[in-house]
Amino acid sequence: MAIDTLREFVAEIERIGELVRVRHPVRARLEIAEIADRCMKSPNGGPALLFEHVLLENGQKSDIPVAINLFGSMKRMCLALGVTELSEIGGRIEDLLQLKVPEGILGKLSMLPKLAEVAKFPPRMRSGRPPCQEIVRQGAEIDLDRIPFLTTWPGDGGRYITLPMVITTDPVRGIRNVGMYRVQVLGRDTLAMHWQRHKVGAAHWREMAARGERMPVVIALGADPASTYSGSAPLPPTIDEFIFAGFLRRAPVELAKAVTADLEVPAEADIWCARAPSGTIPASTRWPMTIPSSTSPP
Repeated sequence: MAIDTLREFVAEIERIGELVRVRHPVRARLEIAEIADRCMKSPNGGPALLFEHVLLENGQKSDIPVAINLFGSMKRMCLALGVTELSEIGGRIEDLLQLKVPEGILGKLSMLPKLAEVAKFPPRMRSGRPPCQEIVRQGAEIDLDRIPFLTTWPGDGGRYITLPMVITTDPVRGIRNVGMYRVQVLGRDTLAMHWQRHKVGAAHWREMAARGERMPVVIALGADPASTYSGSAPLPPTIDEFIFAGFLRRAPVELAKAVTADLEVPAEADIWCARAPSGTIPASTRWPMTIPSSTSPP
């Protein structure tokens, strides 16, 4: 059975005994990263950590916990992808990543079974109001300072969003891309995107900038583990990461239309924000957010 939400993933990690809950107050600035760094360098990658009392830049307690090192062991990676051993899925992924269009009609026809397997579980649109839009903030209501983004290293320029799903669309071919880039928090409602020149999202931006157009972008946090992993996978630019996630999960990823941008976001995402062509940046969340103990009712 595919894991559909971040909460389910954390609960499953706790069930298998690989989660440590940190209830002592810990600062988002430098302290969480330092603890996580030591943990991840321990044998077998250390446990996943859930910081439940996170202190923001102003010293106040955050409404939102911070989970880190969720994918940091072989056992948790298997859990994320719904397999007992990574070898069960490694061959399928390798075949896909090495997929090249052969010459000749017979060669192209030989690709059809592989392409059919990839496209077997396309994304599915969620009807009605999705969970990711339980709380919607726009304009002056947006305050990114309330979200515990980390300052990781003493020499960093500020706080960064790590493990984001950055969703864009190819303006020519209409193919969706989900990338994973480092995004800096500049202020209450301002972010700076860092994508290297060869990244697909950067190519989308250059194409639209050449036309004099503003590019819509969605940044989502806290989706199902297969979709989150897919954002980091080195896929060919013609493969939609949400289709790839369905291929991994053997179940469709459920999406919902963003509030102001013509893009889709995982319906079960915990936090997301969108930059629309008009320049407005609505933020939509499910927080205040709690992740209950796996021994308690959800």
